[in-house]
Amino acid sequence: MEEIIRVENVRKTFALSRKEQKLEKTKNKLKVAVDGLSFVINKGEIYGLLGPNGAGKTTTLRIMSTLIKPDSGDVFIEGNSVVTKQDAVRNKICFLTSELKLEDFFTPNYLFDFFSNLYGVDEATREERKQKLFKKFEIDKFAEVQVRDLSTGMKQKVSLVVSLVHDPDIIIFDEPTNGLDVVTAKKVTDYLLDLKQEGKTIIISTHIFSLVEKLCDRVGIIVKGKMIVSDSVNKLTKEKSLEDVFFDIYSREVGEE
Repeated sequence: MEEIIRVENVRKTFALSRKEQKLEKTKNKLKVAVDGLSFVINKGEIYGLLGPNGAGKTTTLRIMSTLIKPDSGDVFIEGNSVVTKQDAVRNKICFLTSELKLEDFFTPNYLFDFFSNLYGVDEATREERKQKLFKKFEIDKFAEVQVRDLSTGMKQKVSLVVSLVHDPDIIIFDEPTNGLDVVTAKKVTDYLLDLKQEGKTIIISTHIFSLVEKLCDRVGIIVKGKMIVSDSVNKLTKEKSLEDVFFDIYSREVGEE
């Protein structure tokens, strides 16, 4: 398969405050979030990052999305470095996180138009995409409702469609179903499969085994900032469930019996 993303020996640390040191029960002033991470993602696949909270999944995705820089190493998106060619990378990707906050006084209509203009999307294309996405996620009835008056699920759907205004080739989602009701979560996961059929490359981070098994072609298991295994879901689950495989790996890496 054709390689589209290469993560090369990425390392990222964060300074810890005294309060954080106390909470972490450590005297270390630095926390290693990502520790020499390397893996490859192929064009047109859905790749999952699976790991416990604090494993480094979100940090990895933020580095891939050019939101933060690695201390060392690099990520190449279609050959473009996230360190030296950030604008080229940003034109190719979208990044969605449940932490994304929309301004309360804007409407879905305004937000879609605003971000379309930022990406230089022409008016005709913008309106066509807006109509398609708003209808699919049932935002059309709420197009002129201010964000502060929308439900949590609707806000998440608005965040999703706004991130897709420029029709990116690579879609990066951090916990795509986090905080969503079961109906909205299914709409999102079904849409990710639709995007794959369109030839998009999708990267998701999650700790939900069933989501990986439903969506992903391949999965990388991260523990303590390190990539322990990166392989096809089918190969990993030949003899055991993905959950059992994960906990076998996790117990070995953290020294549990």
